[in-house]
Amino acid sequence: MKKTLFIAIIIALVLIVGCSSNKKVTRVGVDQTIDLSGRWNDVDSRLVSEEIVKDVVSQNWLMNFVAERSDKPVVTVGTIRNLTSEHIQTETFIKDIQRELINSGKVRFVAGKNERDEIRQERLEQQSFASEETAKRLAEEIGADFVLQGSIKSITDAADGERVIFYQVNLQLVNTESNETVWIGEKKHKKFISKNKVKL
Repeated sequence: MKKTLFIAIIIALVLIVGCSSNKKVTRVGVDQTIDLSGRWNDVDSRLVSEEIVKDVVSQNWLMNFVAERSDKPVVTVGTIRNLTSEHIQTETFIKDIQRELINSGKVRFVAGKNERDEIRQERLEQQSFASEETAKRLAEEIGADFVLQGSIKSITDAADGERVIFYQVNLQLVNTESNETVWIGEKKHKKFISKNKVKL
């Protein structure tokens, strides 16, 4: 009897361990909203960048610039600081903003600081290693008229297994020649996270 019970327990344990280690992976659309942790994710980044850029290209600074210069302004994205307690990949957010700015068709866009450094190094190397006909000239860059920069902040409130995370993205557009701030934008974003309570 003891031996039968022991074998039954072993079989049960094997089944439990075997079932718990099974993983199921399902491919989903990249535009599908899936929130597992409740923290800032790709959907938040995309939605906020779309709304922020829609606002920045609809304001008076753009109309004034086009009226004065008869040309589209040249914009680049500078530093966007993560001031939340989460690890937020700000580079992804910056890329989302860059894409929205370019796709708006209302501004011209030049590479950010990190990209420029790499391209400058390439241009310098071409002076020594590329043929004279194909080497790109130095000091021919298009200077940005405006830099978009800002921060992401958050406040978390939690009680009884439920959380509310409030995000606030503040961005400003600064004239690179005069340091004049021509636009300030703000996007607020709130998420409620609750756990299903197990009923006994």
